[in-house]
Amino acid sequence: MDGLAPSLVGREEKGVITKGRPFYKMSGSGNDFVFFDEDADPADDLENPAAIQEICAHGTGVGADGVVFFSRPQDGVIDIRYYNSDGSGGELCGNATLCSVHLARLLGSSADQMTVHTAAGDVDARLVDRMPEIDLEDVGEVIPDFPAISLLGSEKRIGYALVGVPHIVIEVPDVSAVDVLGRGREIRRHRSLAMGANVNFVAPGSGDAKVWSIRTYERGVEGETLACGTGAVASAILLTAWGNASEPVSLVTKSGRILTVRLRQAGEGWKPSLRGNADLVFTGRLEPVRQHTS
Repeated sequence: MDGLAPSLVGREEKGVITKGRPFYKMSGSGNDFVFFDEDADPADDLENPAAIQEICAHGTGVGADGVVFFSRPQDGVIDIRYYNSDGSGGELCGNATLCSVHLARLLGSSADQMTVHTAAGDVDARLVDRMPEIDLEDVGEVIPDFPAISLLGSEKRIGYALVGVPHIVIEVPDVSAVDVLGRGREIRRHRSLAMGANVNFVAPGSGDAKVWSIRTYERGVEGETLACGTGAVASAILLTAWGNASEPVSLVTKSGRILTVRLRQAGEGWKPSLRGNADLVFTGRLEPVRQHTS
């Protein structure tokens, strides 16, 4: 792949590339993203599947689980468009949304409360103890026992929840023993799931009913990621519905970082809030890319 290698950003010195399109490499509990600030440069030729795949490729690109096009039409308001690493559009990514709040603050936002416009609807956000927290839309489509998928081996229970994107949640005795790629790939494309689904495996953590371990196979990435924000929310809802957990529910991700979910019942559904780490890993520039077609 030509022209997509990141360069260091710093003082203009010999050997340091200062041209190209700036980007921000962000990590939400290990779920990593390349952010482009559209207030500085429009998306143009980058917003197509081929370019996104190249940017997200590990070894030949920047490397990421997804790409986010980010803008701030006014202080306290953020617009994001999220794409998975395979170039497909994502309705909602919890960790990318958390990262957008942190990036807005780094870029000078002074707002205590923010609204993030996503493809799945508006998300209210804030900083709590210097950590971003978002209120997701009410979750009403929850199936505590999903009959179309049979339990396998030591699996205890399988449920479904639509948290912006569809999720299957499977309770297991030990997440370290799960074949996340094999079982996840099988379920992700199960014939009962019209849109496919992310597949989350959860197991008791330290014995505390509020702490669980989670591993996730993500559609669009088509592999295991180090964290999944909406997967943590879906898992917290189902664990609570099953009577296995009480809020707030803390989920230890593959990265070792913790995502915390607060829940309130909203009629027959749930109103969740998600809090987690969001970090700026580095900034860089992309050399001009060749034209792509969708």
